[in-house]
Amino acid sequence: MFRINRQTDYAIRVLLALAKQPQDTRISTSAIGKEMLIPSAFLTRIVAQLAQAKLIHTFPGRDGGVQLARPAEKINLREVLELIEGPFLLSECMLDQQECPFEGRCPVRKRWNRLQRVIVEELEKTNFLELAQETEELSSLGLIVSD
Repeated sequence: MFRINRQTDYAIRVLLALAKQPQDTRISTSAIGKEMLIPSAFLTRIVAQLAQAKLIHTFPGRDGGVQLARPAEKINLREVLELIEGPFLLSECMLDQQECPFEGRCPVRKRWNRLQRVIVEELEKTNFLELAQETEELSSLGLIVSD
């Protein structure tokens, strides 16, 4: 089964929580953890990865917290997915260094390539400003319960 791992899901939640805030707003990691239901053990590691990748800035201390390192519309799902999970590949047969014994006469590989392009394009088009706006719309319709 193809699926993103829990750590990727949590990283997306962290960025979504930040994207819902006005630009340059800092919020505490504990507030993010509570809102997005992320265990603190995961949260610390994810925040460190996001900071190292320069997707967020961290500020220590009592008045510290985290904030997006750039506007939410400049961060997309592909970046986050590949930060946590590595390059997106639908099938190992698509690796350049991997030789396929059926290369050139395999109808499936051609489909995998086309499907991969579609998925990657969609991941790149989906930015966190868009996701934050959709979250607010759903919330205003009562479809998302928030604290």
